[in-house]
Amino acid sequence: MKIATTIAEIRALHAALIPGDTVGFVPTMGYLHAGHISLMEAARRENSIVAVSIFVNPTQFGPNEDFSRYPRDPERDLVMLGDAGVDWVFTPSVGEMYPDGFSTYVEVRGVTQRLEGEMRPGHFLGVATVVAKLFNIVRPTRAYFGQKDAQQAAVLRKMVADLAFPLQMVVVPTLREPDGLAMSSRNVYLALDERQAAVCLHRALSAARAQWRAGERRGSALRATMQAVLSAEPLARPDYVSVADPITLEELDDSGTATQALASLAVRIGKTRLIDNFVLADA
Repeated sequence: MKIATTIAEIRALHAALIPGDTVGFVPTMGYLHAGHISLMEAARRENSIVAVSIFVNPTQFGPNEDFSRYPRDPERDLVMLGDAGVDWVFTPSVGEMYPDGFSTYVEVRGVTQRLEGEMRPGHFLGVATVVAKLFNIVRPTRAYFGQKDAQQAAVLRKMVADLAFPLQMVVVPTLREPDGLAMSSRNVYLALDERQAAVCLHRALSAARAQWRAGERRGSALRATMQAVLSAEPLARPDYVSVADPITLEELDDSGTATQALASLAVRIGKTRLIDNFVLADA
């Protein structure tokens, strides 16, 4: 496993590739878990080289968010990456990614204005900028992201198409704990009672999916079902509940004509903010 800390080092690794090599890239913010490893496994199946970045990106955190307390354990991460058979690890400093005088940002409009974008102004400006820069540095054949961050995947898919990045976006299904909670680096913040309460996100999404499978297509009814499940959990404080078009993220109306939707939600359990989603689609 080769570890690069500078842009020059990772570009040198790319320059040494032989014709026909493909690079599967997994951008992360570290504090890795089995969900991250599942992305690397997908990359390994489809590419000759697996590259991973570890970079806690300050530009995607708001002024009242958890950049300083975001969990970090780089030594443990490197052991996990070695065990996963990763070929390249890119671990740049903030100064390497955002040198003095940095003033260029990537803005994806429309799909960024809703849900996470509405709750966290500027978040997707930081996400799109850092991922665009990582794509330019690593130059992957394919890039792998988790379905748990569905809006992020939609934003980056739009960016890749609009800016003609020569790569394929691959979205891998969410990996879950046995009780359904989506794996997340932020789960470590949950106290025992909060961890038990957090399963309400999965219950709410499961209730909406059951309704969808029973034929319900009205957005208002599906959202009300999710809200009702969350209301039954005293520790849950929803930021939003959404049933929307999976591409544009415009909320589903009550026409009953939709053939697919993205049910998603953001919920605060104690001081921890969790997100999750299910794709609803006709069989």
